[in-house]
Amino acid sequence: MRTSLLPLAHMLRARLARVPRLGGLAPSDPRQLARRSWELAPGSEAVTPPAYFLPGQLERVRGWAFSEEHPRHAMLGGLHVLHGPARAYLLEDVWLIDGVLYKGRACAHLSPRRSRVPHLHVRAELDHAAIYCTAAGNRWFGQWLMDDCPSYFLAREHGTALTTAMPDHHAPHAPDYERRLGMTPTRLRSAFLRQALLFSDVGQNPDKHRRFRAMSEALLRGSDERSHPGVFIVRGATGERRVLRGELELAERLAARRGLRILDPLRADLETIVRTCAGARAVVGVEGSGLIHGILAMRPGASLLALQPPGRFVGLYKHLTDRDGQHFAFVVGQPEGEDFRIDPDEVERTLDLLPPMPA
Repeated sequence: MRTSLLPLAHMLRARLARVPRLGGLAPSDPRQLARRSWELAPGSEAVTPPAYFLPGQLERVRGWAFSEEHPRHAMLGGLHVLHGPARAYLLEDVWLIDGVLYKGRACAHLSPRRSRVPHLHVRAELDHAAIYCTAAGNRWFGQWLMDDCPSYFLAREHGTALTTAMPDHHAPHAPDYERRLGMTPTRLRSAFLRQALLFSDVGQNPDKHRRFRAMSEALLRGSDERSHPGVFIVRGATGERRVLRGELELAERLAARRGLRILDPLRADLETIVRTCAGARAVVGVEGSGLIHGILAMRPGASLLALQPPGRFVGLYKHLTDRDGQHFAFVVGQPEGEDFRIDPDEVERTLDLLPPMPA
C-alpha cells in the first residue's frame, strides 16, 4: 500500500484559491509537467462547409452550450480551422486517487470523487499506463464514443490502456460497444503510476477520422447496409432535460411520410441499434448523446438533422460530419414551458434541402 498527501494538499489549495489575495493557486493541467511530449499524428487545416437550415432558424437561438459564442458563424460555414495534432505526454510518479490524477501541484478530475473525504492510500501500482478517458467522456455518452473511444486506440499502442470509468458508467450500451469495438481497457480509480501517458486528441485531423471510421467499420461488420431513408432517434426525457413536445407524433409522421425508421435506444440492445441505423441516409433527432448511435453508423454523404431547443443550441456534431464528409442540418424549436416544440413542416422542408447520397 502506498500513501500520498496530495489530495489533502490540493483540497487546501482549492479552498485558499477562493480568497482573492491568494490567487494563482488553481490546479494546473498535469500535462504541463510532462517529462517529454511528442506528436503522434499531424494536425490539419480545413474550411468548414455551411450547415443546412431554413431562413430564420438562427434568429430563434437564445442560448448555446459547448461554445463561447452564438452558433451563427459556425453554421454559416466558410471558417478556416486548424485541427490540432494528436500528442502524447509522458509523466513519471503520478497518483490516481479516487478518479483524480495528481502530479505535484497539478491535478485532473477524470471522474467525480466518490467520497467527500479524500482517500490517501492506493493498493494498485502500474509501471506504464496510457490514460485515454476524459472528464467529458466519463460524463456524456456522446463524448465518450466520439472522443474517448478513438483515443483508446492510441492508448493501447503505448501501454496499458487505462480508464477510471466503471463498466456501467454509460449503462446499458457502453459494455456492448466495448465488446463490439474490441476494447479491453484496464479499469482503476486508484493506483500509483510509475509512468503515465496522457493525450491531447481533440483535433479533428485525418488520423482521428481514420480511427473513428475504423470504429464504424467494426460496428457495422456483418450488418445489412442497404440504403434506406433514415432513422429518427427518440430522446424522450432522458439525460439533461430538453424535452421535445410531440416527439413521438413527429417520429411517426416522418415514418409514414418519409420512410424513416423509429429507434428508442433505451428500449433496444446494441444489435437492434446497429441494424436500425445501418444504411441510413439521414439521422434525425433531438440534439444529444443519443444521436451518436446513428452518427457512428453514417457513411460519407449521409446527413444528420439535429432538432435544437432554442435555449441550448449545440453544434459539436458538426465537427464530426464536416470531418467525415457528411452533412449537418438543424431545426430550432419554439419554447413551450420548460420544453420546446418543433414544426413538423419545417423538419420536412429541411430534409428536402439535404443533398442526395452519392450512388
